Amino acid sequence: MPYAFVSHRLDCGGMDILSGLLDGPRADGAFLLRSVFEPPWSLRIRDRAPLSVVVVARGTAWVVPTDGGPIRLDRGDLVLVRGPAPYTVADDPQTPPQVFVEPGQVCTDASGRSLSAEMMLGLRTWGNATDGATTMVTGTYERASAVSERLLRALPETVVLRGDAWSSDLVTLLCTEMQRDVPGQEVFLDRLLDLVVLSAVRSWLNDQEDAAPGWYRAATDPVVGPALQALHLRVADPWTVGTLAAEVRVSRAVLARRFTSVVGEPPMSYLTSLRLALAADLLERTDRTLTSIAHEVGYASPFALSAAFSRERGVSPTAYRSRTRDRPPA
Repeated sequence: MPYAFVSHRLDCGGMDILSGLLDGPRADGAFLLRSVFEPPWSLRIRDRAPLSVVVVARGTAWVVPTDGGPIRLDRGDLVLVRGPAPYTVADDPQTPPQVFVEPGQVCTDASGRSLSAEMMLGLRTWGNATDGATTMVTGTYERASAVSERLLRALPETVVLRGDAWSSDLVTLLCTEMQRDVPGQEVFLDRLLDLVVLSAVRSWLNDQEDAAPGWYRAATDPVVGPALQALHLRVADPWTVGTLAAEVRVSRAVLARRFTSVVGEPPMSYLTSLRLALAADLLERTDRTLTSIAHEVGYASPFALSAAFSRERGVSPTAYRSRTRDRPPA
């Protein structure tokens, strides 16, 4: 990434756990769009994307999630929406959906007729009016790599950051850069979207100490923090509770008890989940052999990785790779 944001809440001797968790699902050709609408308007989002970001640059909008009540968004507000459940974005919660966004960002009306051409208003811009009352910028991760699963599970269906309580120059920059057409702009926007997500999630977690996941709260624990650092930095090492305890200079009993209490699972269970998430990410994003991936994430052989992967995920690594490669974008 072109910039580095390191939170003191997460920094463990140079190892930023949140950044590590977000590093896998980097935007790669993410769907980024500037939307301009004049009321009445309503979008039913059914794209099954794992994570979307909506920023209101002008006017107001409402987000209606599958669970929970309508959420009003004003200028400067940002919402993260965790999929794959559908949701609605509209000028008013009572406005019936007029546009349906399907997987692959296919846009249709209620009859299934494509609206893509008639609603395009220019570079990365669409809507029903060139100078409508509401302007939004939306960034969609159409496929998240598996290494982000631990983070996605920690997020509620919607995370709202209010512009008067949280602001980021990154959001302003994203809104501005959406309208630029220069060489390399798509890659630049992908990286900028990553940074907006990282900044937003970090801010939300800092305000949610009691509700934050165990691995986040553990980052500043004098025992568990260094243990997490060691596991993430050297995931392929032949760790046991004993060697990990020696690494952080406490007894096995103290480490096991404290790690489980703070993180919510034993250290070796956490390590297994971390290794398999990394393996799933490599299976989806690369063409590396199973032997290479096994050694990368700490398994002695492809057979050992395959057994652990199948046991936890219910599908073999080969079948997982085939399924994630063959499916259409979420």
